[in-house]
Amino acid sequence: MRILTNLLICGALFAAAVSADEGMWTFDHPPIKLIQEKYHFTLTQPWLDHVRLASARLNDGGSGSFVSPHGLLLTNHHVARGQLQKNSTSEHDYIKNGFYAATPDQEIKSPDLEVDVLISTEDMTDRIQAAVKGAKNSDDEFALRRKAIAEIEKESQQKTGLRSDVVTLYQGGEYWLYRYKKYTDVRIVFAPEEQAAFFGGDPDNFTYPRYDLDMALFRVYENGKPIDTPNYLKWNPKGAADEELVFVSGNPGSTQRNDTVAELETERDAILPNLLKMLGSRLAVERKYSASSPEHARQSTTEILELENSVKALGGDYQGLNDKHVMDTKRADEEKFKAAVMANPQWKAAYGSAWDEIAAVEKKQASRVKERYFHSTDSQLSRLAETVVEYVAEIKKPDGQRLPGYHDAQLDSLRFELFSPAPVYRDMEIAQIAGALELDLQEVGPADPFIKTILGGKSPREAAMALVSGTHLDDPAVRKQLIEGGQSAVDASTDPEIVLARKLDPMRREFVKWMEDNVQSVDQRAGEALGKARFAVYGRSTYPDATFTLRLSYGQVKGYPMNGTKAPAKTTFYGLYDRANSFDFQGPFWLSSRYLEGRAKLDLSTPLNFVTTNDIIGGNSGSPVINRDGEIVGLVFDGNIESLVGDYVYDIETNRTVAVHTGAMTEALRKLYGAQKLLDEMLGN
Repeated sequence: MRILTNLLICGALFAAAVSADEGMWTFDHPPIKLIQEKYHFTLTQPWLDHVRLASARLNDGGSGSFVSPHGLLLTNHHVARGQLQKNSTSEHDYIKNGFYAATPDQEIKSPDLEVDVLISTEDMTDRIQAAVKGAKNSDDEFALRRKAIAEIEKESQQKTGLRSDVVTLYQGGEYWLYRYKKYTDVRIVFAPEEQAAFFGGDPDNFTYPRYDLDMALFRVYENGKPIDTPNYLKWNPKGAADEELVFVSGNPGSTQRNDTVAELETERDAILPNLLKMLGSRLAVERKYSASSPEHARQSTTEILELENSVKALGGDYQGLNDKHVMDTKRADEEKFKAAVMANPQWKAAYGSAWDEIAAVEKKQASRVKERYFHSTDSQLSRLAETVVEYVAEIKKPDGQRLPGYHDAQLDSLRFELFSPAPVYRDMEIAQIAGALELDLQEVGPADPFIKTILGGKSPREAAMALVSGTHLDDPAVRKQLIEGGQSAVDASTDPEIVLARKLDPMRREFVKWMEDNVQSVDQRAGEALGKARFAVYGRSTYPDATFTLRLSYGQVKGYPMNGTKAPAKTTFYGLYDRANSFDFQGPFWLSSRYLEGRAKLDLSTPLNFVTTNDIIGGNSGSPVINRDGEIVGLVFDGNIESLVGDYVYDIETNRTVAVHTGAMTEALRKLYGAQKLLDEMLGN
């Protein structure tokens, strides 16, 4: 009877584990059977390899895909926005006005964008688990695991020359080595004006129906020449059709679908409230700064958009975790999973204590959550100073003992970011530092060691002025000189940002060490136990949480019930003009002269945006939407409001991916932007 009971429990769990169209699947374990059963289509290894090599990760936080054999890379405008901002000036505002390089010599180099293409993956689970077997306690295990990961990454990088990252999957149930071909010469080719890319602004963000041309094109170079990209996605100007099977290949950032209820409760009760308070304050500071002058508005526009996006997205997370139905669902799932483990004596002995261990460390973590969010200056200059101080200290240590980010295999990418020539706006820095310190002071009080150290009797505004007026860290040559000078140069520096970073460094290190000893080490051990338990119960029928690594999702173009009516599968240019007219072209619903004057040129019935049932999350922005033939038919740029709870659960009825239709991109490039030469390259003409 016990065997039968276990089988019945496992069968019920298997049935509930993954619903149709759910999942962000790794390329080494695609959902071949699920796709066959629902859509009667078989994924082949050549198809998967082609799509993998045509896909890219942009380390600004998004995804992209190659759409020509000459290194042309398609992504979102909002993913490219940071590089557009860093290249803009008061005379040339590429965000407001857009950009098009009609010839290669007009393409603009991105100051600090890294593009990664996944070349191969290798399972390192056995090696890492073997490395921690002799650990005496969780702290020792944590140190041995970190050492083993650093060794694997360094060995791989030295052997292959590829960027090599060890990725934790299934909460530590598996460890995989991901090897990437890395490119750092990435040039801007095309971006529409912001108002076309982000029509509707914050009110329409995370909603549908939508009417956005959220696209941009880069070209990737190596050794001064565009790279050859034989694995590119053929451009299908007809785009996706209603009910069509489609795939999304991209790099979803992070999800928490496998978190325990205790972890979700900490997220709901401690982390998200403080994080939202911090972000809300930052947003108010940026809006005030933006309103002070047109130039300040130009400087802060990207910061404001990112903060608005974060507040809305995390607000959706918070609302989801406060939804009784969501939490009841998560508790029921956990109880079924736990019951299956406890019903098997061997599983119970090996994994049964993990839930209680995680619950205990979550309480510890909550006790210091204020420090996590209110020991901050929200300053680019301060972050640079912190990195410089940490860098010279960390590289003196054995590779396996360094803080994350400072291992030998990571240093090239770190230096690329650290020495970026991107501009630093001093007035904005002062406003950000002063605003952050005012909130810090309010939240942790004047007696807090961080506050006492950073203020030193000054007001937040005075402290901000002193830091920014005296620093030279906005010059990348100064940062490089400090790094090359090593510990002695940093110790001798009188730059106020470096001086402050040296003073704060012991506090930061104490907090990091406390988190490692009291939270992360136990979480890793217990999480690994739950990962193994999940394999024992489910087998390989589930997908891992997102980790900003390449994943494949599948679904179909499909509308959904909304507000008592139905949302259509697609929108058109007709709808764009109607929505603008409905708001009298006011607020975020105005149209640029290009669109007002170009209306007669357009086929207004052309699909503009569309929705699919594909399972995505933040980080998938810029991912291609691909049909059965491996052609690109759309470009992911958002999810609907109902999808915000997708960090924790997926609901096929209302969870939708929002994408730009290739028909709209084709129509706009040809008739509004005069980019026929670019379009010909994408069409293979």
